[in-house]
Amino acid sequence: MSGLFGLFDGRAQRGLESPAQPLTSAALSEFLGGLRSDAGVAVSETTALRTPAVWRAVNVIAGVSSALPLPVYKTGTKTKQTSELLANPHPDLTPVELWRYVYTYRALWGNGYTQKIRNGAGQIRELWPISSERVQVDRERPSDENPSGKWFWVTDDWGVVHRLTPHHVLHIPGLGYDGLTGCSPVRMAAQGIGLAQAAEKSAARLFGSGNLVGGVLQTEQRLDQDQAARLKERWKAKMSGVDNSHEIAVLDSGASFKPVAMPNTDAQFLESREFENAEIARIFGVPLFLLMETSKSTSWGTGLEQQAQGWVTFDLNPTWLTPTEQRVTKELLPPSLYAKYQMGGLLRGDSAARATFYRAMRDVGAYSANDILDLEDKPPLEGAEGDLRLQPMYMAPLGSNPLAPDGDQPAAASSNRARAAALMAEAQRLLATPDEIEEGF
Repeated sequence: MSGLFGLFDGRAQRGLESPAQPLTSAALSEFLGGLRSDAGVAVSETTALRTPAVWRAVNVIAGVSSALPLPVYKTGTKTKQTSELLANPHPDLTPVELWRYVYTYRALWGNGYTQKIRNGAGQIRELWPISSERVQVDRERPSDENPSGKWFWVTDDWGVVHRLTPHHVLHIPGLGYDGLTGCSPVRMAAQGIGLAQAAEKSAARLFGSGNLVGGVLQTEQRLDQDQAARLKERWKAKMSGVDNSHEIAVLDSGASFKPVAMPNTDAQFLESREFENAEIARIFGVPLFLLMETSKSTSWGTGLEQQAQGWVTFDLNPTWLTPTEQRVTKELLPPSLYAKYQMGGLLRGDSAARATFYRAMRDVGAYSANDILDLEDKPPLEGAEGDLRLQPMYMAPLGSNPLAPDGDQPAAASSNRARAAALMAEAQRLLATPDEIEEGF
């Protein structure tokens, strides 16, 4: 059995007469261009992507989230386990491509749906993403067949409506208010996105209409088309170009040049487009610098680093990653396993900050050399030495007592006792001996 429900590629060929097109209010508004905003622009989940800021915000959320490693651990431990389903969830799509679809639907529609393909034993062996526009969700009285009471009405590629339960569909909802589905950020913010699209369309018309001319040549004589063209060419030849900068223009026959500046209203209108970028960034919870807008923030060093870490801490993790971890753990993995995104690469900072952090964790015995190498995506050291943890002060193996008698000391640490004792003796000698600088005073 394979997936029955199509993705983006099938929607362009469907019309209202196609049986694969569900005749819902959302689907009908999609074909009519979406919900019309007060700005006069129709906005839908797909047309919203025509706005560069929306495209970038969705791309950042879906791209970063899907590219993060999603390892599986034994419940109650940090021992990594293997999951064939998460490693190869689809016969054609890679894990990144599959989850990118899911996150894209969640960012635009507010809900991500994935079909669970099971084998004869009832085990999930494949995951197929479902287009969110094909799904309607409702809740009925819980039963033995469906303890949650949630039902999914899904239209397949042939127009057949299937009534499915969470046993067949993995549903990851976004922010909502009914406990059933998430709200579409695009629908909730249609006015802001519509205003951004209207501003972009008006700006294109402003530049395309030729209203932004450099100036006007006026003469007291009536000129035909050829004479006007020759005057224009003479003016451009004499006054345009770098070599003619600061030249003095000499006009005859009563000709005069009047420069034309952009009206203040048009300049303010173009500035308003920057505000719309901030509104869209606010809708999706993405910092402006990730939308390539750094005019009002620093574009150097720790400023951007702190903003990026703030985005991961306050939006990316709680809004997008944690719901996915919990749904995967609850519905796709056995009770003995849990899934947890590996976000060390996003939070580890620059090289100097990482070196300071690793040294501190190594000195207190929290990290071994292999722990640090794993966080840096480097291969581990061979042998047991790479997993050896050191304790503070004596830098002896963690758990040993360098000052204990030989009989009370583990064999592996006996060689360190003499070294530690010698170091302590040397330290005491140095403390008892005044420094030469102090003697000089």
